[in-house]
Amino acid sequence: MTAKKRNKTSSSSAYPRHRIEPGQHVKLSDIDPDDTGGYRDKAEVATLLEEQRVRIDGLQERLYAEHKQALLIVLQAMDTGGKDGTISHVFEGVNPQGCQVWPFKVPTPEELDHDFLWRHHTKTPGRGMMTIFNRSHYENVLVVRVHQLVPEQIWKARYDQINDFEQLLAANNTTILKFFLHISKDEQKRRLESRLQNPDKRWKFAIGDLKERELWDDYMKAYEDAINKCSTNYAPWYVLPANKKWYRNLVVARTIADTLESMNPQFPQPEEGLENVTIPD
Repeated sequence: MTAKKRNKTSSSSAYPRHRIEPGQHVKLSDIDPDDTGGYRDKAEVATLLEEQRVRIDGLQERLYAEHKQALLIVLQAMDTGGKDGTISHVFEGVNPQGCQVWPFKVPTPEELDHDFLWRHHTKTPGRGMMTIFNRSHYENVLVVRVHQLVPEQIWKARYDQINDFEQLLAANNTTILKFFLHISKDEQKRRLESRLQNPDKRWKFAIGDLKERELWDDYMKAYEDAINKCSTNYAPWYVLPANKKWYRNLVVARTIADTLESMNPQFPQPEEGLENVTIPD
């Protein structure tokens, strides 16, 4: 289904056309990674992005003070897709007391001794917190599938297990947003070349990135299945055109701000009698 058709999808977000509804079949090749929603350039959205940052900052303060709900944000992308950049630009003014970022790399021996969701469950947000997963439990139906790290019957069963896991979180007052930052293969090449050419960014380049790039089509199929099988009302997926970083940042920020607003966190009621308190000299 094309991005244009998805515009009819209902959602509390200002960008419902990027939200994938349950039962909707996504084909990533039909979604243009260069789409910018009619905006022309970075300068045009600069003020809009700052407005969303201010909204997030204020709403996150209320979420933290209320201490009743939590927000989990999942970021997934191919290499160079912009997960780190999104975190840096969208959450610029957020109070770190109420926000955590967890990157998930190769599992440790201890993590491998547990079920595949164990290491992720221990990092989910507590009440009042906003948590960002930089990569996530979905690696267990992405890289694990593409590299055949477990038998097919095992990773295929994980879609239902992931849905159950997310439903458990949602039932316990955790709101979940999942973003796939969708870039083109050509854009990835440009970004990899940029890393090689810039001495300050060369540390980010790994030869292994090229081997992963050879598996692009396999990853696209794995992402399509993960999105199609695991976009639910309680944990929706958003497929965001991400070739233009400024549009990616705006959409993520606006969607998070709208979601926090719909959660409607409230400051706790102050103690009674405070109007009569006098601060001694």
